[in-house]
Amino acid sequence: MLKLLPWRRCSLVLRISAIPSPFLTSISRFLTHSQSVGEQEGYISDPPFSSTTTKTLKPLKTKKKEKSTKISPSNNSQNSPVSSDLPFDFRYSYSETNSAIEPIGFREPPKFSPFGPGRLDRKWTGTCAPAQSPPDLEKIAEERQAVLGEPLSEEEIAELVEKYRHNNCSRQINLGKGGVTHNMLEDIHNHWKRAEAVRIKCYGVPTLDMDNICFHLEDKSGGKIVYRHINVLLLFRGRNYDPKNRPTIPLMLWKPYAPIYPKLVKNVADGLTFEETKEMRTRGLNSLPLTKLTRNGVYINVVEKVRVAFQTAELVRLDCSHVGTSDCKKISVKLRDLVPCIPILVKDEQIILWRGKRDEDHNSGSSTELAK
Repeated sequence: MLKLLPWRRCSLVLRISAIPSPFLTSISRFLTHSQSVGEQEGYISDPPFSSTTTKTLKPLKTKKKEKSTKISPSNNSQNSPVSSDLPFDFRYSYSETNSAIEPIGFREPPKFSPFGPGRLDRKWTGTCAPAQSPPDLEKIAEERQAVLGEPLSEEEIAELVEKYRHNNCSRQINLGKGGVTHNMLEDIHNHWKRAEAVRIKCYGVPTLDMDNICFHLEDKSGGKIVYRHINVLLLFRGRNYDPKNRPTIPLMLWKPYAPIYPKLVKNVADGLTFEETKEMRTRGLNSLPLTKLTRNGVYINVVEKVRVAFQTAELVRLDCSHVGTSDCKKISVKLRDLVPCIPILVKDEQIILWRGKRDEDHNSGSSTELAK
């Protein structure tokens, strides 16, 4: 306890007595009112200099919201697999894969479908999701012709080209090294919903064979290419296209791993010995490059350049610095089928192509005809 000295007590009494009486009455009323309100609300106030009480505050009663356990009918439709009437096999890339070549292995189990578990009524085989029934080609051709309608006149084509030829066109899709992919078909139909044509700009490895790109775009989307200039295409949807009757295209949720195919470059080229193959690789690396390819460039004239070079040279070197090892292999496969030729070395972003022994066979054949 705090003990006050006699003179301290006198000063405290004098200070309290100096306070006017109306002010003291107001303080007493305030304290009594707050105590009565506290007792009504269920707890006792604790004014200063009062004894502490053991009574605790009562928690407020709140009603817990009952969680609804009802299942909406839309959930059942989302869990059911998607069915599509498209007549072709679903692949990640249609223009950059060859269905005739079977892979020798897989980098991931084929049971993992890129469409997601249970989201598609087709079975994923590791490279594609084949159609369940063989397509009726005549019926498909009739339906596509009905959607396309009459061919566009030259004035209508010129109007479309003028409308979509600019680089800042909002209806544009960039086609990269993946080529004509499955999800790109959905993008094309989304553009066709509000525009009668879509502009497609191509880059990278697919530009080596623009005819292949045009074929798959028309075959898989059902449209018509009305304009083609270098790497720019204009895909028309058709006169009678109805966005409400567009085909159902299930989307791929991720890019599947590429399967393992046979080795591209053999240790010993066909028709040569090991020493001859090694000597040709050395000569090819020491020769001047025919052209230099850039990453995601336009390679439309490369095939023709290689064909012309093979008329006077046996080996051709392509400088693919900063292109990437994966793209170098894809370029070699394209040139092997289009030129045709034999790639004997793909190393350090350098491609060495050999024209083969076709010229020797041609010369021997012409000499035998002259002898006769």
